[in-house]
Amino acid sequence: MIPAPESISDLLDRLSAIVPDYPVEGVSFKDLTPVFADPLGLRRIVDEVIEPFAGQFDVVAGLEARGFVLAAAAAYATGTGMITVRKAGKLPRPVHRDEYSLEYGTGTLELHRDDITPGTRVLVLDDVLATGGTVGSSVRLLAMAGADVIGVGVVLELEALAGRKQLAGLNVHSLQLV
Repeated sequence: MIPAPESISDLLDRLSAIVPDYPVEGVSFKDLTPVFADPLGLRRIVDEVIEPFAGQFDVVAGLEARGFVLAAAAAYATGTGMITVRKAGKLPRPVHRDEYSLEYGTGTLELHRDDITPGTRVLVLDDVLATGGTVGSSVRLLAMAGADVIGVGVVLELEALAGRKQLAGLNVHSLQLV
């Protein structure tokens, strides 16, 4: 009998590093960098996060910083382009800018104004969906640029933080609920 392949959730549990009390006491941080470092782990998470969107996107948007890893790998695997959504002040040309709420303040994301042709179909990728602030901001930026966001793919979704509610109407695909 051939054993069943390891589920993506089991792979994530096996390869991720759990860091207690990070970034604050009482929080257990699930670090995905060991998954990115594992060639089969990286291939599996990229393949599985984009699978529901196959053939539906022209470009992948990666969110700073770990979303860049996923987006670059996904763009290469699918023969599409990749754009970066950056923190404020990192992009040299004219930008669209969106400010969003954080637990203790605000953050700002930017996108070059000329990176996307209106009507371009975009898949947004990031490592974690938490409160939805960062991903929601990126979706608003892409809309400012005239893009058609076809969906959002994330590796981990922190279900208790209800970030999915910020993305109502979008197809959101998470590999693991935490």
